[in-house]
Amino acid sequence: MKQNKKITKRELLAKGILCLLAIGFALFLWQYNQIDKVQLVNTEGRSFEKATVVSILQDNLQEDGNRYGDQKVELRINTGELAGQTVEATSPNGNLFGAVCYPGREVIAIVSVSGDTNVVTVYSPDRILAVTGFVAVFLLLLCVIGGRNGAKSALGLIFTFICIFFLMIPMVYRGISPFFSAVLITLVTTLVTMYLIGGFTAKTFCAVVGTVAGVVLAGFSAWLFGAAADIGGYNVSNIEELLFIGQHTKVNIGELLFAGILISALGAVMDVAMSISSTITEIYSQNPSLTRFQLFRSGISVGRDMMGTMSNTLVLAFAGGSLSTLVLNYTYDLSLNQILNSSSICIEIMQGISGSIGVVMTVPIVSVLASVLIPKWRCESGREIEWDGFEEEDEELQSLPDPEMEQ
Repeated sequence: MKQNKKITKRELLAKGILCLLAIGFALFLWQYNQIDKVQLVNTEGRSFEKATVVSILQDNLQEDGNRYGDQKVELRINTGELAGQTVEATSPNGNLFGAVCYPGREVIAIVSVSGDTNVVTVYSPDRILAVTGFVAVFLLLLCVIGGRNGAKSALGLIFTFICIFFLMIPMVYRGISPFFSAVLITLVTTLVTMYLIGGFTAKTFCAVVGTVAGVVLAGFSAWLFGAAADIGGYNVSNIEELLFIGQHTKVNIGELLFAGILISALGAVMDVAMSISSTITEIYSQNPSLTRFQLFRSGISVGRDMMGTMSNTLVLAFAGGSLSTLVLNYTYDLSLNQILNSSSICIEIMQGISGSIGVVMTVPIVSVLASVLIPKWRCESGREIEWDGFEEEDEELQSLPDPEMEQ
């Protein structure tokens, strides 16, 4: 009973420490995000507010069923300085801005106030409910189907996004190397996610080390490809806007591309690392007589099956992201020399292949670590695996005669 009480106290102490760390990290993020940003665009008097379409004053629907020009509508502003007021507004007919308005539709309006003059323009439909609902459904499915581990995975995912938006991006804005920032975020998010899933175990340690090593190797391979193909962070499609930002801030534009490759490869590499580490842990817990070389071969065998699928996942993800560019190239019947020497296509190839290299290299790294460390540590089942130095003592103790048997 005393032992159980002692373990409970340790668990409470550990949870208390984790809560203090979480609170401290949250306070640090809040303080770290107190940044005086350089004003690149004058936004004084302009805000984006929620609004409801009251009526259509002038429609742009033509007899042929198409819409040309702008709609003139009447909006009821729901938030901001003009909340509760009904104003006239214009809704542009564009694919990127504006919305097809009808009475009762919820929209986001650009409200520009200058003295007693108000200019209101419909920016887009109000998509906040759709976005939050879609995310909520995903997290709910993750928790319901995944159970306790699914809930932990959801927490890890939320923590990852918090670190990216509230730690990495402010670090980059403050002038810290984007590549270093990406490596730090990889380490922090991997530690937290793996701990939530596996706790402080040898399995978690091997997965963390393998993930960080695989992601860094993915970034290094991308850098080598960029050096050989003369591709860098200044060859991206939106370089003009980035150069403008780089001239007025401390952001290192040249490293953004390679930092993004690290972040994009993190998920796939983490999946492979944890899968192989868990597999070797389970195999050893079922058969502790296996040698380290046999465990290593088991990890490699499982990893080979995962290499193809995860590599396809990364390559297809980047191909899907550039599908519009591929369709344009095909439609205009561009030559192979032109396509393969295009900066945008080379960057897509670099991202897909470098991420796949990170996945492939993670397999032997985690297999070696797990085959060496897991036999020394506690298995996932909770049974203590003794150190090699004590195994001989255990055998000697077992060989001694039992006094009770002699009696």
